[in-house]
Parts: sequence; C-alpha cells; structure tokens
Amino acid sequence: MLNKELIDKWVAADSSDLHIKAPNPPFWRIHGDLRRVPGFAPMSDDDVRDFTLHLVGDAGVREFQRENELDTAITLPCGRRVRINLHVQLGSPGLALRLLPNDFLPLSALGLPVKICEEICALKQGLVLVTGATGSGKSTTIASFINQINAIRTGHIVTIEDPIEYRHTTKGCLITQREVGRDTASFKEALRRVLREDPDIVLIGEMRDLDTIRAALTIAETGHLTFGTLHTSTAVHTITRIISSFPASEQEQVRMQLSGSLKYVICQQLLPAADGNGRYLAAEVMVATSAVQSLVRESRIHQIPSAMQTGVDLGMRTLNQSLDDLVAGGKITGEKANEYRLNSF
Repeated sequence: MLNKELIDKWVAADSSDLHIKAPNPPFWRIHGDLRRVPGFAPMSDDDVRDFTLHLVGDAGVREFQRENELDTAITLPCGRRVRINLHVQLGSPGLALRLLPNDFLPLSALGLPVKICEEICALKQGLVLVTGATGSGKSTTIASFINQINAIRTGHIVTIEDPIEYRHTTKGCLITQREVGRDTASFKEALRRVLREDPDIVLIGEMRDLDTIRAALTIAETGHLTFGTLHTSTAVHTITRIISSFPASEQEQVRMQLSGSLKYVICQQLLPAADGNGRYLAAEVMVATSAVQSLVRESRIHQIPSAMQTGVDLGMRTLNQSLDDLVAGGKITGEKANEYRLNSF
C-alpha cells in the first residue's frame, strides 16, 4: 500500500519532514535539505486525499474540509509521534509532516549549556522564552525541560499547545495537557482560565499575539514558572517584539513587568553538520541578570548584546559566539556559519 510504504520509508530514513502535494512526488527533508523521495511517482489529488484519510481519519478530514486548514498530531502504529499540517494550495490538498523524536532528550544532549538548563529546571517562578524559526528545535528543548522538571520535582504542570507534540506522563508532577481546537477553543480562552486550574508551571505553546503575550506576563508575574515560544531570532528581537506588541501607552508598564519576570531567553538555530551527517544547535543564551533587567526597564535594550558578551561566566553567549564555537570545534563550516551570522543587533 502506497501510504504505508511511504510512511515506513520516511520513518526509517534520517528525515525530519515529509511534504505531500499534488501533482508532485513526495519530498523529504534530511539534515535541513529538501530532497525528492526516491522511488515514488508524482501523486494525484486522489492520492493525497487517500493519504490524508489514512493519517487523520474521517473526523480530521471533515474538519479540514470545513476550515481548509488543520494542525494536529498523531501516534503512528510504530509508536512514533507525527505533527501534521494540512492546507490547500492552488485548490489542491497538501500535507507537511514533522517526525518527532521518540524520547525526550536529556539536558546534556540539547546542545545548550547544561548549567543553564539545570538552572531553568530549578526555577520556581518567572518567564523562560525559547525562540527561533520553525524547525529550530524549540518544542524539543521545552519538552526536555518539562520532562526533567517532571522527574525531579513535584507540582502541577499545565501545557496549552496547538497541537500537542510531546506527550508527558505523570511522574513527580501532575501533568495536564490541553490541545487548542480539541480541549479548548483557543489559546486566549485557555489562558484566561488557566490560573483556576491551580498550576505551578505553565507552558504556552506559542505566544502568537497580544492576548497570549499579555497572559504569559501575568502568569509569570503572579508567581508561576512560565514557558513560552516566539518566532524571533535574538534576545533583543524577542524583548522588542514583546514590548512593541502593546499599545504605546502600556509599553512603560510592560518594560517594568518584563524586567521583573523574565529569567532566560534562548534563541535557537539548527545548522547542517560539516560532514553532512546531522545538524548542530547554535543558540543565543541571555540570562536576565540585574544588569539586563535594568537595560530592559530603562529601554536600553540595544545594549543587551554587550552585557551578554561579558556574561560568558554566567552561561550567556550571543548567536555569533555560538557559531564561532561550532566552527572552532569543526562541527559546522565557516561558510554555513556566515549564512546565519548577525552583523548587527
């Protein structure tokens, strides 16, 4: 059967993503490069619809037909989790599938300073942001943090996600996972009620608009450990994005809130290895020291990179410093590093 054969081949390959769009053959992404899947002919609209039904079933197909969009996640018969995006392009259905890791990565395997990861997992309150482009490993990093907290602490962890990618089981912590569209109508509605669920830790799968950003600040400010993601590339861009999301009349107060609640910002990029075998994480790490908090509060955000460059002993580093370390270690090429290097902040 075409569907099973293609899925089995994809899972067996060292591939992160699979793209299905008529009238094209399937494509997959290996170590960041998009390539045609060998051995498969172009797929018709009927092939794609059959593939869609095979993955998401009748209920998923009906929702897709209503909205022309669908984001969900499933568990394959082999046990692997897959994130699925269904969309319409030029009147035809298309799919983008992301294969999720089988297991949570230990903190030592994330490619981040282990000391920083341990400090984050020991926090009792505050805001931790993991940012980066789609496919930069944000979900994997936060899932590893949640898994570690679950293993070493007690408390109630509430996650609000669209869709749920990593499923956690109760260990030391009670876990509540809510999926937008299935368990709650929206991020806004779930976040409006989340404090009534008696959480200790809240994960906001995506801070996508003013409502979710405002909720994240409020939850962190009221004494809860709060994790969130943004599609930003540096710590400066992250902080600027948060503040500029608010009306000008509120921005001074937001700077005060953010300076008091923000603890860490991690900005991620995944780059192909120099030998073509896998990818390595380049990550900017900002620790909200008292000096950084003052810069945020006093609207001197442009000076944060200088504070990060001098905060190496605390685990801080800019993206360029991370790229330099990867090049020096022979993990990525200088040419590839230059594609991601920032000339200004």
